[in-house]
Amino acid sequence: MTQDRELTITRIVDAPREMVFEAFTDAKHLSRWWGPEGFTVADCESDPRPGGSIRIVMRGPDGVDYPMTGVYREVVMPERVVIEANAIGPDGQPALDVTNSATFVDRDGKTEVTVHAKAVPLVPAATQMIGGMAAGWSQSLQRLDDVLTGAEDRQIVFSRLIQSPRELVFKAFTEKEHVAQWFGPSGFSITISEMDVRPGGVWRFIMHGPDGVDYPNDYVYEEVFAPERLAYRTVDPPFRAIVTFDDFMGMTSLAMRIVFETTQSRDDMEAEVGATEGGNQTLDNLESYLASL
Repeated sequence: MTQDRELTITRIVDAPREMVFEAFTDAKHLSRWWGPEGFTVADCESDPRPGGSIRIVMRGPDGVDYPMTGVYREVVMPERVVIEANAIGPDGQPALDVTNSATFVDRDGKTEVTVHAKAVPLVPAATQMIGGMAAGWSQSLQRLDDVLTGAEDRQIVFSRLIQSPRELVFKAFTEKEHVAQWFGPSGFSITISEMDVRPGGVWRFIMHGPDGVDYPNDYVYEEVFAPERLAYRTVDPPFRAIVTFDDFMGMTSLAMRIVFETTQSRDDMEAEVGATEGGNQTLDNLESYLASL
């Protein structure tokens, strides 16, 4: 049997707390953001009052369903919610007892969300559920922000489970000697002239295409939280990149989202340069490089 696990995660969501509270408790909103990257919600019911029930069926990228049933123990609008729940195993029986509490604090129009989760395994197979709890909540809260800010309609998201610890994967994104070995789609290479990895720091490089054409790039770092999160912005073309690194049982659950100013600019970039294919090729190169170390 695995041991009990507790974790606390705090995030700033760029939306008023009344809106965030509603997104945490209303079924139609929960179904849009609950779960890690690549997961969807196949069914969701929520009765947000003390003693009210909640049921969420997550569906994995492989089509497997992961049901959760629970009861609201506390509902203090718009400040706090506490849910006691069971994660259901493939045999239809409870595999994990989970208590999730969330508090919502106004921060100048944004919302500081703090989630405290405690999990108690009921069967040996709950090991993987507990191992993925931190990554699941971290990615879910990012998806919540995407929904409430409208970013989900104007972004491209890439996600991978990489067989390397996140400290190493973070270094591969932030140390010049590593980045030069893998960054860019297949057939491309880069020459880095400056890489100052700190908020306000500049990353300047030239991408060399397989046809000999050079593409200058200037990025500015906005967030650097080692080894958890990076965010940087570019002006031409204008987009913001957010890269998150979550530990999953010694591996790294990596998510890279490219957020454009409008849905149209995202679609234009896809049509002009094949942004989705290029991003996937870039992460293929990253995985190959890490595997060679």
